[in-house]
Amino acid sequence: MKTPRLIVGISGASGFQYGIRALELLRPLDVEVHLVISKGAQLTRALETDYPPGAAEALADVVHPVQNLGAAISSGSFATLGMLVAPCSMSSLGAIAHGIADNLLTRAADVVLKERRRLVLMVRETPLHLGHLRNMTAVTEMGGIVFPPVPALYQRPASVDELLTHSVGRALEMFGLEIPKLPHWGEPAAGESTDN
Repeated sequence: MKTPRLIVGISGASGFQYGIRALELLRPLDVEVHLVISKGAQLTRALETDYPPGAAEALADVVHPVQNLGAAISSGSFATLGMLVAPCSMSSLGAIAHGIADNLLTRAADVVLKERRRLVLMVRETPLHLGHLRNMTAVTEMGGIVFPPVPALYQRPASVDELLTHSVGRALEMFGLEIPKLPHWGEPAAGESTDN
């Protein structure tokens, strides 16, 4: 794999903006981004945001229709760093936890798990019932990472935009990627001076 590849899935949970921010943060990096968006995510985009149809797709290198189970990302022989699902609905979490690969998003996640690659799920729901928690446990036992987008208030964010950037940036760091200017506790952001 010459240029690293990363799969980004956007499912139908509230928070389409998390997926958009992931794509924006990946844009300047040397990473080939493969995008798959669920039908529920398209509905959420229309209900919750002002993003026009195709806004997310324009930020990816390759876009795969969610119904195309024959896409490259549905095969373990297609090498990737793994997959980020941002946001991850409880429906997608449940399907992934139980190996139900009836669309390309859940199939790609299943492939990432079986190939022992990194799967990071930015799950979005609250409060959680026992079924949600059991699905999170199952995914974790299979090697996935449950990564709710919990705001890091220690950075004293000045805007929702900063909250989104920090949550998504930290999730992307799980793939060994360095996100420029992302703040970390106790150290300056990458590319920033330590001089006062």
